[in-house]
Amino acid sequence: MKKSTLVIVIILAVVVIFGGCGVKKYNSLVQQDEVVKSKWGTVQSQYQRRADLIPNLVSTVKGAANFEKETLTQVIEARAKATQITVNADDLSPEKIQQYQAAQGQLTAALGKLLMVSEAYPELKANQNFQDLQAQLEGTENRIAVARNDFNDSVKGYNSAVRTFPGNIVASFGGFHEKGYFEADKGSENAPKVQF
Repeated sequence: MKKSTLVIVIILAVVVIFGGCGVKKYNSLVQQDEVVKSKWGTVQSQYQRRADLIPNLVSTVKGAANFEKETLTQVIEARAKATQITVNADDLSPEKIQQYQAAQGQLTAALGKLLMVSEAYPELKANQNFQDLQAQLEGTENRIAVARNDFNDSVKGYNSAVRTFPGNIVASFGGFHEKGYFEADKGSENAPKVQF
């Protein structure tokens, strides 16, 4: 009887140790998942800040005489598309992140064109509201870059925990899946051509 009791105690000890490690790993994955969701919220907040600045920028630019309406229309349409695409923090798959990034990239391109074209309008460049909005937009773009980098860092930690052993076992039982990264826009590896 003593041998069987000892075997049972050893088996129970092993189960408790592995169970405790599994619970600890599961809780760690939950915490990392929450960090990723929090960082995603920050990314969305910064993009929303940019979207909120655009109507003021467009209104200011509309006041400039003979400004190209096509450029303004492109900005307005790109903003509408960018604000329509939402990604739930519980579904940050690579495909969803790419869709979101593509819509935001179109808005970035339209804003870049707007700011570039505005250089040809001295009365617009001299407008204090335009200058203030342009400075806020530049600051927001910097905040977006920081938020995206922070998000990618948190995704890296989370994905590593989900893919490495024994985390991958706990992750598969717990329903944890890899998250997507923000990536550079297509064509960004080529330096822009500047002509004077």
